[in-house]
Amino acid sequence: MKIAFVGKGGSGKTTLSSLFIRHLAASGAPVVAIDADINQHLGPALGLDESEAAELPAMGERLSLIKNHLRGSNPRITSAETMIKTTPPGEGSRLVRICDPNPIYDACARPVELDGGAVRLMVTGPFTDSDLGVACYHSKTGAVELFLNHLVDGRDEYVVVDMTAGSDSFASGMFTRFDMTFLVAEPTRRGVSVYRQYKEYASDYGVALKVIGNKLRGDDDLDFLRAEIGDDLLVTVGHSDWVRALEKGRPPRFEHLEESNRRALHALYEAADATYERRDWERYTRQMVHFHLKNASGWGNERTGADLASQIDPDFVLGEQLAAAV
Repeated sequence: MKIAFVGKGGSGKTTLSSLFIRHLAASGAPVVAIDADINQHLGPALGLDESEAAELPAMGERLSLIKNHLRGSNPRITSAETMIKTTPPGEGSRLVRICDPNPIYDACARPVELDGGAVRLMVTGPFTDSDLGVACYHSKTGAVELFLNHLVDGRDEYVVVDMTAGSDSFASGMFTRFDMTFLVAEPTRRGVSVYRQYKEYASDYGVALKVIGNKLRGDDDLDFLRAEIGDDLLVTVGHSDWVRALEKGRPPRFEHLEESNRRALHALYEAADATYERRDWERYTRQMVHFHLKNASGWGNERTGADLASQIDPDFVLGEQLAAAV
């Protein structure tokens, strides 16, 4: 299952995504956690100190390795240089699984221990001084999009992605890559406006969207979110002494998280799990093709000097039926 956490900067999406990752890990589920926000905070939220987080290998700096692995023997992709962030898989492409080892995990993923369990953590990498004036953050997150495009995932195994802030996720097709998107909203006009913008974009592509109300201080905040968001408001989260201790670098064991917040995390799990029965791999593949064609005509053909529409395999449909061939 592929799950995204989105929201405006400072809404608490990284904290909540890290809590959900801990919740999944505590249940024994296999988890790949991805920090796709250029402001890299997921590692520390999972308990790494600053030096450990800084040493995580950046996916954006290993894009050539990722491309070369994923293109495999696909005859429609003549070289890694002609692959762009939206390039879809086809016959001969190498696909990836949550649990199975592969060179991408070897190069980019690191295990993070969480109360006796462990998750794989991957990061896009921060925006560095050398990128200023010559690159945009999409050059970093493109590695994540390629990974998701080639991922065959099943029930009871999870990829959780902490996305870029605000509506920046819509700069590519990555926002359509998820079974469930959780939007973290504060009880403010700005928090609600990000929700409305995301809802408008997402509804055109059948994206499942639920809202987590965060930083509520009383009934007035709850009434505000209920009035503005309606049925999309799934759960609300208030102050957490456990999170405050984590932010001080002294987190208690996860089993001591407040009961109300544990119930909220379980509600997120149930909402995400319920989307499994509605999976439509044909629609998912069509959306990959749609955004690839948009990017090809918009900039990709000119950038690579190739007709990237020719990379599309018309007979290929990504799905769990391919798992045995991975």
